[in-house]
Amino acid sequence: MKQSIAHIALVVNDYDEAIKFYTEKLNFELIEDTRLSNTKRWVLVAPTATTGCNLLLAKAVGPKQKAAVGNQSGGRVFLFLYTDNFWRDYDAMLKKGICFVRPPKKENYGTVAVFKDLYGNLWDLLEPIER
Repeated sequence: MKQSIAHIALVVNDYDEAIKFYTEKLNFELIEDTRLSNTKRWVLVAPTATTGCNLLLAKAVGPKQKAAVGNQSGGRVFLFLYTDNFWRDYDAMLKKGICFVRPPKKENYGTVAVFKDLYGNLWDLLEPIER
């Protein structure tokens, strides 16, 4: 049996502002944007040329979901963006106004820094050490 995680749902306030952030600030690709109803869309974004998991941008509905926007993991790093060139991507992200909350650091597993997305979710930008 073969299984894989296809999508991770990320609760957002607004589809279009989230698409703009991920495509313009992080250079992700808009994979799909399909209207399902007057209020619901199926929106997938992913890093350019990825073949793995992507993000399903899910618009928050109701107070419980709205309260989770930006804090889906209780304040912990939630998502991990791997790169083949940490400094290239770190510098580009700084130029685009991405807020890093922990500076770059060399760890035994690679070079890493923590940044916030437009809603405050924490991400690792990580160039792993080849093993």
